Order: sequence, then C-alpha cells, then structure tokens
Amino acid sequence: MTDEAANSRIEQDRQLILDAKAKGTGAKVLAYTRLSGPGWLQSAITLGGGSLAGGLYLGILSGYHLMWLQPVAMIMGVIMLSAIGYVALSTKERPFAAINTHINPVLGWGWAIATLMANLVWIMPQYALGTAALQQNLAPEFFGDGKNGLISAVAVLFVISAIIIWFYDSGGWGIKLFEAILKILVGIVVLCFFGVVLKMSFSTNDLDWGKILAGYIPNFSLFTNPSPEFSDVLAQAGGFAKYWKNLIVDKQQQVMITAAATAVGINMTFLLPYSMRAKGWDKDFRGLAMFDLATGLFIPFLLATSCVVIAAASQFHAQPAAGLVGETNAKGQVVDADGKVIVVPGNLQDQFDKLLDNRIKAEMLNNRIKAEVSPEEWSKLQHEWDELQRKDNAEALQEKRNELPLPERTLAAMLVNRDAFQLATALKPLAGATVSQLVFGLGVVAMAVSTIIILMLINGFVFCEMLGVEPRGTFHRIGCFMPALTGIAGPFIWGDSDAKAWLAVPTSMFGMVLLPIAYATFFFMMNSPKILGDRIPKGGKRVAWNLAMGISTLLATFGCVWSIKSSAFATYGFIALGVFIGLAIIVHFLRGNSSSAPPAAGE
Repeated sequence: MTDEAANSRIEQDRQLILDAKAKGTGAKVLAYTRLSGPGWLQSAITLGGGSLAGGLYLGILSGYHLMWLQPVAMIMGVIMLSAIGYVALSTKERPFAAINTHINPVLGWGWAIATLMANLVWIMPQYALGTAALQQNLAPEFFGDGKNGLISAVAVLFVISAIIIWFYDSGGWGIKLFEAILKILVGIVVLCFFGVVLKMSFSTNDLDWGKILAGYIPNFSLFTNPSPEFSDVLAQAGGFAKYWKNLIVDKQQQVMITAAATAVGINMTFLLPYSMRAKGWDKDFRGLAMFDLATGLFIPFLLATSCVVIAAASQFHAQPAAGLVGETNAKGQVVDADGKVIVVPGNLQDQFDKLLDNRIKAEMLNNRIKAEVSPEEWSKLQHEWDELQRKDNAEALQEKRNELPLPERTLAAMLVNRDAFQLATALKPLAGATVSQLVFGLGVVAMAVSTIIILMLINGFVFCEMLGVEPRGTFHRIGCFMPALTGIAGPFIWGDSDAKAWLAVPTSMFGMVLLPIAYATFFFMMNSPKILGDRIPKGGKRVAWNLAMGISTLLATFGCVWSIKSSAFATYGFIALGVFIGLAIIVHFLRGNSSSAPPAAGE
C-alpha cells in the first residue's frame, strides 16, 4: 500500500469516527467495533501459555477462591496500557525516542532490552505447549510421541507463524488479514474453554456458581495460607503439617505471581503504541483505543481465564491424582475411584516420587539443626541420604515412600503439577472423549500460535527501534524471527520432565521481574510536560491517572521483589536491580534539566 493510499484510509477511518460520534452512542460503538485491532493483538498475546498455566494452577491449588486475581491484574494492565496509548496518540514522537530524550535513556533502553529478553524467554513455553497439544490431543496418530513427531509438530507451529508474520509485513492489506486471523484465534480460545464450562454446568457434576461468583471478591489471605479445602488432610498430617502447609503456600504464591505477570507482560507494553502507530492512529482515535482495550483485551481474557480456573478447580482442587496413593485391584493393577484400571502418566509419577523424597529428606536432614548434632552424626545422616539416592537402592527408597502416612502421600498426590491434557482427560465423562480432547487441544494450540505470532511481531518492533529504523522490511523480519529460534529450542530443552503448563510459571516470574521498568516509565511519561505539552491530564483527571498508575506500579514492584527473593539467584537479582536503579539516578542528574521544548498542540 502506498503512503497516499494509507493516508486516505486513515482519513476515512477518522471521518467514520467523527460521523459516528455525531450520530450517538450506538453508531459510535459500531464504528469502534469495525475499526478495532490493537486490543485484539494484546488479547492474542495474553491468552497464551502463561494465562493457561495461571488459570490452571489457580484452580488446582486454590479452587474458586482466586477467581478475582487475573481480572484485577488485567485491570492494572489496562490502566498502564491506556496510559501509554494516551501518550502515543497525543504526540507524533515514537515512545522509545521520547523516553530517551525527555525522561531517561536508562529507562528507555531498559524497557527495550527487557522486552527483547522477555520475548526470547516467553516464546519457549508457547512452543512446548503447542507441540504437546498436537502430539497428545489433536493428532497423536500423526505426530506421535517420538523425536520425529516432535520435530514435525515444531515445524508446523513455525511455518504457520512465519507465514502470518510475512502477511503483516506486506502493508495495509497484510495488517488487516493479520488482525482478522488473530481475532479468529482469540475467538477459538474463548469459545473452546467457554463451551467446556457450559457443558459442565448442565452435566451431573453441577458447578457451585455461588462459590464461583464469591471467588471474584478479592481475598488476600491465600498469599499466606492454604486454601480451606486442604484443612482436613493437613490436620491429619501430624508433625509435618507445617511442612506441607508451607509447600502449598509457596506454590500458591508462585502461581499468583504468574497469573499477575501474564495478564499484561512487559512485551505487551511495547506492542500497543507501535501497533497503533502502524495503523496511523492519532489523538482522534483515543476513544477507539480505550474501547479496543476493553472489548478486544479485557472481555476475552476474563471469559477464557475464568473458564480455565472453573474447569481446573472443579476437577482437581484438593483431589489426589488417581493412582498415586496406592489404589489397586486384586491383581495389583492401579485403579481409579470407580475401580477402573488406569495408567498413571509418567510425569505425574515422577513428580509424586520427588515430593515424597523431599519430605523424607526433610525428616532426615532439613528438620534437624546441624549445630545440635555431632559432626559424626551429621555426616552419618548425609551418608544415609546419599545412599538412598543411588540407583541400586531404588527398592529401599520406595519402601520409605510407602512408609509415609497416608495423609502425607495424599497431600503429595494433590500437589503434583497437572496440565491441560490431564484436565482434558478428566473431562471425558462430562464432555465426551472427542469434545474434551479436540476442544482443549484446539484451544491450547490457538493460545500457543497466537502468542508465538505476537511475540515475533513485538520483537520486530523492538529490534527496529534499537537500530533506529522504520519497523518494516528486512530489519523488521530479522527481528521477528529472532525469538522463533529460541522458541523452537524450548520443547527439546524441557523434554517431558514436568507438566508442560507448569513450565510457563518460572518464565512468567522472570517477566514479572522486568514489568516495573515499563510501569515506572509510563508513570513518568504521563506526567511529563516535555512529552505531552498542553495535552497532559489536568485537575481531577490527573489525580485519578496518577492514583491508578501509582497503585499498579507499586503492585508490580512488589511482584518483582518477591520474584527475585524467591529465585535461586536472589543475591545477583537484587544486585542487578540496584545497579539499574543507581544507573538511572546517575544519568538523571548528569543530564540535568533538559531544555527540550514540549510538543506543540496538535502533534
């Protein structure tokens, strides 16, 4: 599309908005719906592996009690996205350049580099989830479980995403096609998970909608306490009840941070202003931008994630995974609660054994105070534990696992990390084998593909901004394909050692560490006369903006600090955080007060 044709299209869209505003609310809503786009791009990335993992494990660990968490996190994100959208549409300056010129280049480059890092890391669990869905749900007979099947599944995801990205870089028609495809993918995600919950509502396993709706009322007690449904079995765990309680709380905290981090990630904050700029939007499109975020981002996110939490909670919350606590028939075969012979998935059995091993180690070593035993006794305990870990002592270790009290083994069976594929299997009696496997498989693949596409697109924008070139052509495509290389490696790096969905948890916690960089930057931008000039919010609007952005930034900072604190590299993480803040302060004072004039009205 030529520049002249693009300008003509933008002016037609502008006139459509102005005419609709003159006709009233109904006409305006119809016009906004027709022109929406960037909000659906945001929805395509947020409805990915992280959101699936967040919803799945919120339901498994806390039932319906944290239904409120993901919507609240999304509201925080929409506030910050609205702020960056307001700035981007109120001035002709590119956000990255505006931050470097008028705010602080440390924040600008930190925002860009952190976004690039998040793209390279976040795409890996998307490929892992997508390939697992193809192999286990949609086409197991074609892709199989071997390495050749895995390579084929990875190739399919790569080719689909590469073709769609190529469309986007073709200009105006490519962007329209790109957005149409993403709207379809987001619609598939929402309809798949909504359909399963709707089916469950009319099945014999009636959902308790009173408890579900009550779960939307914020309750912060689960950040320090287990879900009440664990109370009975914890009470039977004896002297190690505190050990299991702390383990549950630790997993709940990780999932809460994951759910918050994946609602709006730092890479989404980079996408929005540049996707708006790519469409040619300006100050006349600010109302459309707000509508777009509400309808294209918040509503699909609320529906999809709520349905995942509901489905997971109804099937798995405080329920031991079948076959792990010794249910066998007369022939010694593992059976479920109804006596049906089942095969325990290998990854669940491995997790169960590991949880029990950690409990045994806690009793032998962690529960003792080294200073209160002699060096000889401590050395003996260490030697006993090391001996148990030897391969030729597998039977002795299994005996110790079997000797643990049933309540503790039950707790371990409750805490294994299921994934969307165990959930699909568990829903067979409710939705039928075909619906449960195909619908969940299709929903997961749509989640993975849409997120892979958007992560590639964002990286193209970031790469071009860092080089100082227009986000189009060869450089944009090079940037787009950078995360595809790390994404392809994901399924091969992780293998089958754990539930694929759980792998999104550590990557999302990494994303949470980076998020405050963007939030703090947008806070400063919304209060910068050098960037906004006379378009800066005034009076009550400015107070409302600052209050909302301030709360969002503080909560994101809390999530960042907690994520660093709970990581294996906490010391290095806090050092890096301190260096970044210190460098930003030093650069601020070295630059002094810039004499740059604010943008003129109308820019």
